[in-house]
Amino acid sequence: MPKDDPTKSETDAADSTESSTPRRRGPPFALLVLIAAFVIAGYFGYQEFQERLVSLHEEDARIQSDMITVSSRVAGWITEVSVEEGQAIDKGTALIVIDDREARAIIDELNAQREGVGAEKVRLKAQQDLVRRQTDSQLAAERSELSAAQVTVSSLAPQLNLAKREVKRTTRLFQQKVASRRQMDQAEQQLQRIEREHEIAVAKVKGARARVKQADAERAKLDVLAGDLAVLVKREAEITAKIKRQTLDIEDRVIESPLKGVVDRRFANVGEYVTPGQRLVLAHDPNRIWIEANIKETQVRRLKEGQTVIVSVDAYPDEAFEGLIERIGNTATSAFALLPSPNPSGNFTKITQRLPVRIAINQRDNRLRPGMMVEVKIATGR
Repeated sequence: MPKDDPTKSETDAADSTESSTPRRRGPPFALLVLIAAFVIAGYFGYQEFQERLVSLHEEDARIQSDMITVSSRVAGWITEVSVEEGQAIDKGTALIVIDDREARAIIDELNAQREGVGAEKVRLKAQQDLVRRQTDSQLAAERSELSAAQVTVSSLAPQLNLAKREVKRTTRLFQQKVASRRQMDQAEQQLQRIEREHEIAVAKVKGARARVKQADAERAKLDVLAGDLAVLVKREAEITAKIKRQTLDIEDRVIESPLKGVVDRRFANVGEYVTPGQRLVLAHDPNRIWIEANIKETQVRRLKEGQTVIVSVDAYPDEAFEGLIERIGNTATSAFALLPSPNPSGNFTKITQRLPVRIAINQRDNRLRPGMMVEVKIATGR
């Protein structure tokens, strides 16, 4: 019989020993990946938790601006449109021109009326001057005659008194047989003559006074003429006011831009008929923009004016913008809803309301435009 090889037997014994002893292996790869995923998720979760503690993130936000609606104050046909949508405009730029032929015809008519009133004023002033000169000279003459008559009366008064005393004295002497009949007749004749002269002078005084009154009455024509002149002055002022209004109407037919900005929309074309108040152009100033973010009422307590805001614009995701809280709204957005939400059935579902928060932001090369959606991250600090 062949003998067994001692080396082979030793090898077999070693193999049997290794097969009976369990082999040690490392942790599975899937477990390592799971642990790594948990670690990464925990890290980013912690970072998100920390970020939510010190900042407030909101997606319901958009860029706003004062959208100016340019309308017409007058009615008429559009003859010229000088701007296009997207065109930059300066303050005072002519946007639309409306036909002004009828308005100019009305101004010509009013100017003719004012010239007629002016001519009538000149005529009345000339008549007024003529009446004034005539009445002044007539009144001066009548007053002179009155003065002369009064002087005559005053000079005859002592002569009349003297003649009356002389008649009394002569009559007494005649009764005493001292004076003759002739002397008495002469004294009476002298008294009668002076009385007649006195009566004539008194009559002249009365006539002069009547003529003075008549001259004063003639001067009343001046008041009538002055009244007519005042009416014409009022009429002229009324026509002037109408001319100014028509001039303003003509100026309003060239519709100018009230601001420096850009045209957003144009609602009218050449040949269309516009009415007062009709919307013609919509424009805004690109340098006067802000962000309006609707913040939940449960988070408003964390906000205050002046807080820093990091803005991410959807149109420029790779560019960061910075702003500041300018104003926190005092009324929830639901208060401005056109359709109220009554609860007649009694079923009530509580919904978190939102308050508008205005955020100031600077323009960059006119790229920020009204209506763009943005996301804001407000550094609340706590």
